[in-house]
Amino acid sequence: MVFLSRALLQEVVCKRSTGLAGLKVCTRPKHILTFLYGKTLRALNKLPEDSAYKCHTEEIITWRLNIVKNAKTPEEVEEQIDCGQVEELIIQAENELALARKMLHWKPWEPLIEEAPPDQWKWPM
Repeated sequence: MVFLSRALLQEVVCKRSTGLAGLKVCTRPKHILTFLYGKTLRALNKLPEDSAYKCHTEEIITWRLNIVKNAKTPEEVEEQIDCGQVEELIIQAENELALARKMLHWKPWEPLIEEAPPDQWKWPM
């Protein structure tokens, strides 16, 4: 029979609920976030160097990835990134990866096919 000290038991036992309806507790958030941020950075590498989306997103993702790699607990990740629980950060990372792939397909850095109407950005008319 194995006996665990109270301190070790607290590290092993994770939270029971996120407190958010429909959002399950993640058992390996650091692994999943590292994986998703890595995939996002690889997707961003396919975009042109002068793309504003690439520059800003790469900076944010790299910053978050460094936090995830250096943090000892998921709570540290949540505290340092300050954008919700790790489960919410995983959803954000999944959405950013999907958007990076869509941007590669959409190619927003290319010139317009047709010239925009002259009053397109005038408001009110």
